[in-house]
Amino acid sequence: MFLMLTLTLLTLLISTLVMLISSFLAKKSITDREKNSPYECGFDPKGSARLPFSLRFFLIAVIFLIFDVEITLLLPVAPTFNLTNTLAWFLTSTSFLLILLLGLYYEWKMGALNWSN
Repeated sequence: MFLMLTLTLLTLLISTLVMLISSFLAKKSITDREKNSPYECGFDPKGSARLPFSLRFFLIAVIFLIFDVEITLLLPVAPTFNLTNTLAWFLTSTSFLLILLLGLYYEWKMGALNWSN
């Protein structure tokens, strides 16, 4: 028990020390206007590098990402059919799909899926 505690503390100490050393060594002390400006073939940029971003597109991308993660959570459902009780498998998968469909319905009703607004 004492050996495990000692090894854990030693690991935490070494990792903290490495992170502190790397943060001190990685700091840039010289800030240059040319290095901080966007590169445009060696010329001064004509416009701002920060273009306005469509918030609608961002919301659609986040919704896509959420449903993509949900699909990866659904993938193990099919192979576990033979390994578990059929009723428990059916109730679990149905409740998960119902929660997903309710979330989709809520986003649809709130207008998060309308691109034209």
